[in-house]
Amino acid sequence: MSPDLLILVLIVGVFTWAFRFLPTRLDLSKLHPEGQVMWFLAAMGPAAIATLVVASIWPLIPARMAEMGPLAAGVLALAGVFWWRRSVVAATLAGSLAYGLAFALA
Repeated sequence: MSPDLLILVLIVGVFTWAFRFLPTRLDLSKLHPEGQVMWFLAAMGPAAIATLVVASIWPLIPARMAEMGPLAAGVLALAGVFWWRRSVVAATLAGSLAYGLAFALA
């Protein structure tokens, strides 16, 4: 493993730990509910989810568009069920099921 990669892994690991650990230890009760710190903390969850989605989907995007059927079915089912029910669990299950069915049928 190259030293540059090891340093990058350590930096990302420290920041990941800090983002997960520090909010549980900080006293946020005295902060203004609509302040910049609260806005930042509220935005971290959706930003992390979006990052995981992109990181998960990126390797699945093939060079040929014809092979994107299962991926498109999964993403459309996920987005549709989340828009309809506003449930991350239901959307994740629907997306996984749609992807699996489309993959099996292709």
